Amino acid sequence: MNIAVLVKLAPDTEAALKIDADRLKIATVDINYVLNPYDEYAVEEGLRWKEKFGGTTTVFSLGREEAVKALRNALAMGADEAVHIVSPGGLDMLGKAKALAAALQGRGFDVIFAGKQSVDDDCGAVGPMTAYYLSIPHISTVVKLDCDGSRITAWREFEGGAEKFECPLPVLITAQKGLNEPRYASLKGIMFSKKKEIAVVEAAPAQAKIEILKLNYPPVRQAGKIVGQGVEAVPKLLQLLREEAKVL
Repeated sequence: MNIAVLVKLAPDTEAALKIDADRLKIATVDINYVLNPYDEYAVEEGLRWKEKFGGTTTVFSLGREEAVKALRNALAMGADEAVHIVSPGGLDMLGKAKALAAALQGRGFDVIFAGKQSVDDDCGAVGPMTAYYLSIPHISTVVKLDCDGSRITAWREFEGGAEKFECPLPVLITAQKGLNEPRYASLKGIMFSKKKEIAVVEAAPAQAKIEILKLNYPPVRQAGKIVGQGVEAVPKLLQLLREEAKVL
């Protein structure tokens, strides 16, 4: 089984994000970057498929030199090969999908895994768009997956139920929390990741279709009101909910 996994370096979810002075991007000073949490599920699933069906798991990451950290984290978990798609930045979601598809094209992957979204922009679009440019089916936000070697059965949850899909390989799957439990990197894996040579390719050129005009912080919440205590406060509370909050 020839398996690919798309990974990305993202800010630690515990980091306090700040907008840069130009108000066009997030300030990167003093931010700890980690392997995108949803991508950990994708890497784990790729490793499980390799253990079940045999073959090779190759991880791909698009970006500047810092992207290598995400690749080495995936190698430490157990991936076999890594490819850094070098991009100077400035690519929008469409450009990223085109660059990833160009790097994946012609390599004969049976399945491509990716996280359902990255925790920095939360768009969830790059994986499905990459599948589009590869002309293969995709199933997103998957929480359960089976494969008989030639066809897959995948389940995805939605509010109040679940959906079941079947399709042949090759396919691109985006992983949702609950698909598996990502393993910790072993000492052997960490040592391997430090020594492993990472292949480098240039990102395919693409013209941005999306322009960021300005970033703003969410509006500050107004302080709450205390209208009284006990049943005597109920009429005043109902009046405020109806006239000010306009929820009644």
